[in-house]
Amino acid sequence: MIFAALDYWHAGIKPPADRPLPGTPLYRFIVRRLIQSWRIPAGVATYYQWMTLPDRDTPVRWRGYLAATRHGLAQRTVARQWPLVRARIDAGQPATLGLVTVAGPNPLRLGHNHQVLACGYRTDGATVTIQVYDPNSGQDDGVFIRFDLFGPATAGRFAHNVNIGWPVRGFFLTAYKPALPPSGADAASAARAANGP
Repeated sequence: MIFAALDYWHAGIKPPADRPLPGTPLYRFIVRRLIQSWRIPAGVATYYQWMTLPDRDTPVRWRGYLAATRHGLAQRTVARQWPLVRARIDAGQPATLGLVTVAGPNPLRLGHNHQVLACGYRTDGATVTIQVYDPNSGQDDGVFIRFDLFGPATAGRFAHNVNIGWPVRGFFLTAYKPALPPSGADAASAARAANGP
């Protein structure tokens, strides 16, 4: 859903307000963009890899000595992904985010992860609040993800009000390329079909 929403933004076209009927050009476009947003197989593999990581950094020991630190989702999100997201927003572009919500190696839980569009942010000391478009919330400008910049190694969950039944464990910037949405005539005919004559 976020790819289709961002496609309309890039095209400078207001998206149709009505839900399209199955089989219409708009419906097919939304489904195609939803599947493309998963970036099979690489994108799905990223979600899966992140699902199997701990929230916090963990020590890696060899022969009883600390050999390295395995970074958890909080560190990867705050130190690596947030600067990329911030740069995208600062350049005037919404950022497509993959939200990792579940933990463990069960691939059947991949569908519990989610996608949102980061549209803006504000900082208050060490606290960052990202304004997001959540397709589950519709036209609600109050949806956010909040985290602490200085606690990524020990942080647990991210605060949020995204309309999902899971915590946000971390997020990453997903690859996006614009696509042209259906023409205005196609979108209008889909809306008329949905609303009746």
